[in-house]
Amino acid sequence: MRRWPWLLVGLVTACSSSTPLPPITEEGSAADTSVLVTTTAADGTTIAADRADERNDLVDKYIAARDIEDPIVVQAMREVPRHHFVPAELAEQAYRDSALPIGHGQTISQPYIVALMSDALDVGPGDKVLEIGTGSGYQAAVLAAMGCEVFTMEIIPELASGAQRALSNLGYAATVVNADGYFGWEEHAPFDGIIVTAAPDHVPQPLIDQLGEDAALVIPVGPIGAVQTMWRFNRDDTGQIIGQNLGPVLFVPFTRAEE
Repeated sequence: MRRWPWLLVGLVTACSSSTPLPPITEEGSAADTSVLVTTTAADGTTIAADRADERNDLVDKYIAARDIEDPIVVQAMREVPRHHFVPAELAEQAYRDSALPIGHGQTISQPYIVALMSDALDVGPGDKVLEIGTGSGYQAAVLAAMGCEVFTMEIIPELASGAQRALSNLGYAATVVNADGYFGWEEHAPFDGIIVTAAPDHVPQPLIDQLGEDAALVIPVGPIGAVQTMWRFNRDDTGQIIGQNLGPVLFVPFTRAEE
């Protein structure tokens, strides 16, 4: 596992390392699951040179030129064809540094945020990573391109199947399951890293419990419809959980199964 250089980043406003840590609890609140979804299609086009100039321009201007220096992350961002993970009608916008809707009231994250979270996760080839919130599969593809063994959970069935199709068509190895990610995936734990791509209002205790030694949990936490905070959690040498404030972000709410 790589050693990640601590770096606080202002994503919306300046961040403060003195912000109190969000609560870690075992109780979750149900989120609205009533939104309908469309799926993301993949046509099986090979990765090689497929809009590579646009990807390189995006990475040069908005990722490598900022604070993402890890070569594994940067190379993965150059490789993964983001336009295969967005709806066809938005393909022309795929290489803008912005989030895009993918249906179901969900989004594909801004490329810079994908790179930031991948970098903060502090993983590399051979590491086992759990992603909560597969969406269209883009973040899973980036992790797979980094050489990770990827397990990813998506609560919306249509998105889970669409992501599996896209990842398979493009040759990215990732195990996708349609399930509520709040309780993690104990069968495959412990993980070398856990990444959450939607914002709960607290940190799910099961995810903390499934972290391996020296592993990190990267997760946005905060209220629905308001600015949230990106956190990186890991255990110190005494086993105590410590958190690093990575700055303010805006994510869709963490969706739970109806209880």
